[in-house]
Order: sequence, then C-alpha cells, then structure tokens
Amino acid sequence: MVHTTQHRPDSGGRLPTVPLTPLTVPAQQAEDRARAFYEIMSRRRTVRDFDSRPIPESVLEWAVRTAATAPSGAHVQPWRFVVLTDPGRKRRLRLAAEAEEREFYTRRASDEWLAALAPLGTDEHKPFLETAPAVIVVFEVQKGPGTPRPYYTKESVGIAVGFLLATLHQAGLATLTHTPSPMRFLNEVCERPPEERGAYVIPVGYPAPAARVPDLRRKPLEEVMIRL
Repeated sequence: MVHTTQHRPDSGGRLPTVPLTPLTVPAQQAEDRARAFYEIMSRRRTVRDFDSRPIPESVLEWAVRTAATAPSGAHVQPWRFVVLTDPGRKRRLRLAAEAEEREFYTRRASDEWLAALAPLGTDEHKPFLETAPAVIVVFEVQKGPGTPRPYYTKESVGIAVGFLLATLHQAGLATLTHTPSPMRFLNEVCERPPEERGAYVIPVGYPAPAARVPDLRRKPLEEVMIRL
C-alpha cells in the first residue's frame, strides 16, 4: 500500500528519499542504444500536411505522461497540456492564430526574419491547425491562486516539449511546433485561467500520404559538439 504521507516534506521542509531505480544498460550496449535512438530521431521532420486518420487516445495520453516526467525548477512542474480534437474548437484556434500570423508577416516581422523563413515557404495560412486530428496546446503555469511560484519556467516547459515530440515521433506520429505571438487568444480558445500562458501549439497526426518536407541538412557533430 502506498501512503500519501511519504511524499510530504519533513519538519525541515525536505522531501523524504527513496532508493534510485536506474535504467541499467550494459556498457557494451550503451552505444548501440544511443545510436538506435538517434537513427529514429534523425528521421523526425516538421510536417504541415496531415492525414485525417484519428489518433488513439491512449497514445496521446502516454506522450503527455512522458512529457510530464521532464525535470523542472524546484520540481514545480509548471506545465499544462490541453489536447484539442473537437473540429469546432480547432477551427476557432486556426482563425485566431491566422489573425496573429497575418500581423506577423505583414507588420511585425523584420525583413531579416522574413528572409530567413522564405526558404521554408511558410506564411500566415495554417490549415494544419484544422486538418491535424489533434492539437496539443502547451501552457506555462505561472504563480496564481492555488499554484506555487515556478522557477525556470520556460526552460522546464521547453524540456517537457522535447520529451513530448520525441515520444510522438517514436509512436509514428508527425508534429509541428507552432508559436504564434502574442498567444493570449489561446487562453480563450482553451478556456484556461490567466495564470497560464500559451507557449507552444503542436498539431499531431499521421503524415498525409503525399506529404513533402523541405530538403534540409542538419549541422554535423563537429559544429555542435565541443570537447574540452
């Protein structure tokens, strides 16, 4: 039987400890496992064309469970994952996001920023917010009524989103990381309180059979890793 008292801080304010149960990997298998994970993740691409096939609800639940295992400042876990599958709700999300994106592409973005985006072919039209069978809207939870003060919120939520994307990719699903700005409209669409701030909008689904992606090249290891 698990007693809830075991997770309460002691009189000194510290949580009790439990034995670590590490994932034991023999040294000779470590590289093989790391390489195998890399080979899977190296095929991850941002997708904008989604198939209409529904996603098993259990897959989304396991992905969010995994995301919520991420480390966070002071273990406050300052994240909320809102899963949208209702067509009407996704329609509202798309219309609101496209309104902000029109402002971005016509007024807010600098010429330098627009030039950087040009090779990718992005614009204010975001049909994937409607065509993807699910959209996960990730919120950063700030201090509010009944919520503790978070620490390193953006860093914590960013790590959790990385876990989320990796899990969904492992499950054979495609994703896109959309960050419209400003994002206050997300609170209304998702019916979230003001102490939660929108951070990421992630369409999720199977890629369309004819989906195409830009022919990108990732930086080689020697450009991203420094040994000292």
